[in-house]
Amino acid sequence: MSAQLPEPGSIAPDFTLPQDGGDDVTLSALRPDRVVLFFYPKDNTPGCTTEALEFTATAQTFADAGVQVFGISKDSLKKHENFRAKHALGVPLLSDADGDVCERYGVWGEKQNYGRTYMGISRTTVLIDSDGTVLRVWPKVRVKGHVDDVLAAVQAL
Repeated sequence: MSAQLPEPGSIAPDFTLPQDGGDDVTLSALRPDRVVLFFYPKDNTPGCTTEALEFTATAQTFADAGVQVFGISKDSLKKHENFRAKHALGVPLLSDADGDVCERYGVWGEKQNYGRTYMGISRTTVLIDSDGTVLRVWPKVRVKGHVDDVLAAVQAL
């Protein structure tokens, strides 16, 4: 991977990315809310769909805790909009089409699947505090139970 994952205690790399449905989202402009960024490989794949649906199911609980949740992949806005519509997703999706944010967060790199090596996004979640400080990073996420882990970390703050 070109960059390292952000370390807890460091300032999360700022960015502005387009959101499905229209507006651009700038990370630093979301303060003083806390933010969860979940980086995922691809729209409409089984693991990514499950993860997005689980974040959707808990979206109100995150919002009640003052946390905004965003999914980020390299898919286009059009693919994101289709993904949201198909699965009635309730979390905003950001398009990092050129991969700059994925690289700066250290989630873009070499992956292996069934003996094949390729470049892709390593499923990773980052919890960012109200001042932009990284509180926690979940690398190489396994989807089952993951959203509950993130929610528990948020509720423990």
